Amino acid sequence: MTTPAEWAQRESHTFDRNVIAEIRRAANTGIYRIRGWGAKRDLPTLDDLVVLGASMSRYPLEGYRESCGTDVVIGEATSAKPVRLDIPITIAGMSFGSLSGPAKEALGRGANAAGTSTTTGDGGMTQEERVHSKTLVYQYLPSRYGMNPDDIRNADAIEVVVGQGAKPGGGGMLLGQKITERVAEMRSLPEGIDQRSACRHPDWTGPDDLEIKIIELREIVDWQVPIYVKVGAARPFYDTALAVKAGADAVVVDGMQGGTAATQDIFIEHVGIPTIAAVPEAVRALRDLGVHREVKLIAAGGIRSGADVAKAIALGADAVSIGTAALIAIGDNDPVYEDEYRQLGSTAGLWDDFQAGTDPAGITTQDPGRMARLDPMIAGRRLANYLQVLTLETQTIARACGKSHVHNLEPEDLAALTVEAAAMAKVPLAGTGWIPGQ
Repeated sequence: MTTPAEWAQRESHTFDRNVIAEIRRAANTGIYRIRGWGAKRDLPTLDDLVVLGASMSRYPLEGYRESCGTDVVIGEATSAKPVRLDIPITIAGMSFGSLSGPAKEALGRGANAAGTSTTTGDGGMTQEERVHSKTLVYQYLPSRYGMNPDDIRNADAIEVVVGQGAKPGGGGMLLGQKITERVAEMRSLPEGIDQRSACRHPDWTGPDDLEIKIIELREIVDWQVPIYVKVGAARPFYDTALAVKAGADAVVVDGMQGGTAATQDIFIEHVGIPTIAAVPEAVRALRDLGVHREVKLIAAGGIRSGADVAKAIALGADAVSIGTAALIAIGDNDPVYEDEYRQLGSTAGLWDDFQAGTDPAGITTQDPGRMARLDPMIAGRRLANYLQVLTLETQTIARACGKSHVHNLEPEDLAALTVEAAAMAKVPLAGTGWIPGQ
């Protein structure tokens, strides 16, 4: 039986210690909290799904003797030079400015070694990334920072960014301490002054205008390379359908677990829908239009393991995109810098002040001393190793389901562990044939 003293010391579910701390911080400062990383609240994830391996009704592949394909081709029907990837895992757009030059180089090196693409992010194309990336996707963002036709023509694909998972409907931030002379020059900004990226494109307001913009971009590159459209997961069915109708070769759908370098905490935790809910809705739109597996779907937002990759593909994606996981692979939140993370008021594995420019690992900073700590060759090899593991894990699961290519994975290979996951993913609750709502 609970005593009166114990009852008086119960923590409120609504006003727990974290909520109280945030109220006090807001009251003391009068400003909203800005941070990096992705959503930290408890959300349904791909962990809430399990894979149904082969037994009697399905025949598994022998792992050492039977191959399992992992290649992805994007833009084959529209582009003279379609994107050809060896693995179904790409590196998401992360800008120079939010990331250091050595970090961008490391991402390029790692992706190149693994046979996949990396993406420029807001702020333009850097030589570090272009030189070391065989396949580089150029992001065309509302801010137009660093945008010029020469770089667009020098890219292997163009990604028109409408939104991203950490902040659908909002623009990114880059605080003054990270706007060095080089960053300011690339973005045509004053040095050392905070900036907020635009949240919508300045020269078009809807899907009809987007169709015109995609044709314009194709003309700039002489129809040589594919065009992607990236959306934050909010209304993925309609956004995917409109992107397809506008002429996209691929649609990137970024769930709310997707990370960012800096935005309002309120955006990160409360805007958008989880990746597990977004992917099936995007697939539904592609199937309704009769273009599933023709127009490629890239799922993003909280992808961490080969199991995540396999489940996203089974739900209908053609590939996935990783950002936060890639930064961790190259050294973000490394325990070797634990003393410095503690001096910053955090600890390795929890530090999320990417906007501050104080990253001990030299990744999310423009400080020359900190940047020098990151060896892009070593960091690139770490990323390549990580991508190799993700690919092998994805193949292992596909083989266990009897698939000779990872794209042969399907919703019938999945079951859900919770009613919520079953409803979102549109797969049966484990041990039943029941899909909630159907």
